[in-house]
Amino acid sequence: MSTEVTFQILLIVTTLLCSLVAGFLFAFATIVMPGIKQLRDRDFIRAFQVIDGVVQKKQPVFVAVWVGSVVASVAVTGLGFSQLEGSQRLLLLAVLLVYMLGVQLSTFTINVPLNNQLQELNVDAMGETALKSARLSFEPRWNRWNVSRTLLASLTSVVLLVLLFQL
Repeated sequence: MSTEVTFQILLIVTTLLCSLVAGFLFAFATIVMPGIKQLRDRDFIRAFQVIDGVVQKKQPVFVAVWVGSVVASVAVTGLGFSQLEGSQRLLLLAVLLVYMLGVQLSTFTINVPLNNQLQELNVDAMGETALKSARLSFEPRWNRWNVSRTLLASLTSVVLLVLLFQL
């Protein structure tokens, strides 16, 4: 298989995986979080713990998509340096930086630590004031960063699609 064909296939796979990540984040921003926002503090925290627990248990399809998007992004950018020139090469590099810094880095430095803090709570042993405080420490910041991740992951997908259509 030629390097050009390998690059094209890898660009398709990267676009798919990054788009799936963008869709996951979008679903949280538009459905999951607005849905559980309606719950009382105890129920909100417990619902998020359960939902996040599925992710924390390293659900294999989710892990394959999430980690695969990182590996594919790095690989396609590396291979793209020999296949692309000029603005296309710069776009691919910009996409990698936006995705790694805006989506992945913020996930692991902000959202995951917030998730872990919430996971440690025993809602059955907490009073209403502690529950409210825990939720206020979590929800606004988590949502703000999730919207940012959603926008940047979506931008990544759009730019990857543009690159695909230019080939």
